[in-house]
Amino acid sequence: MDFLDLSDEEIEALAIHEHVPLIVASELGSYLLQTPDGVPMIKRAIIDDIEDAEARGDEAQAARLRATLMHFVATHPSRTSASPDQLQDPDDER
Repeated sequence: MDFLDLSDEEIEALAIHEHVPLIVASELGSYLLQTPDGVPMIKRAIIDDIEDAEARGDEAQAARLRATLMHFVATHPSRTSASPDQLQDPDDER
């Protein structure tokens, strides 16, 4: 969905979080990016998805979602509060 300022992975994460089809998630994401609170809301949705994947023991999905979150923060830096460095997996610091 090249017409959006969201990657396919970001749209998929939003779809998972909201339990909606991808096309609905793309519309929602497009709308949210136009609102002052939209970027933090999308960021929170991806974080929630990561936490859900970890709770299920799905580390592969959690890793994909962490990469998605890092990309989202990197591509929307003026509207998010954390830098990609702050999103590093704590287990990677060993």
